[in-house]
Amino acid sequence: MIRRRRVLGYITKGEEPDWKILVSKHKEDATAKLQVPGGTIEKDELIIDALYREIEEETGIERKDLELKGKVNKTNYFPKHKDRVYERTVFHLAYIGEDRDAWEYQVEGKGKDAGLTLCHQFVPVDELPELAENQDQAIQLLI
Repeated sequence: MIRRRRVLGYITKGEEPDWKILVSKHKEDATAKLQVPGGTIEKDELIIDALYREIEEETGIERKDLELKGKVNKTNYFPKHKDRVYERTVFHLAYIGEDRDAWEYQVEGKGKDAGLTLCHQFVPVDELPELAENQDQAIQLLI
């Protein structure tokens, strides 16, 4: 079985318990589920560097606009019909940048999503729908 190391970022804004969390959706694919920023940790890359790189590539949010709150969870995800496991480390970050609720961003980098346009929005944590690939499994650990 192939093991892939990944990071996910739960990016919130506002004050607890009224947090909003950043989610994204592929603009060109109406069937795509919502997701949070994240991706694969590259060979010899520090996990924290991978987290910030993935967030910036997918959202345009720079490291200076985020405050790391801590590690939320580390878990394994076994996608159906694939002979692999995703070892996921989930982090909580607070968005402290320019106030905005929704925007579009073209994904940068070299991954499979490069060039795609993602629609980003902050939604209330308590109204969060099911996320793609069980990315919401650690949400309850924020609350």
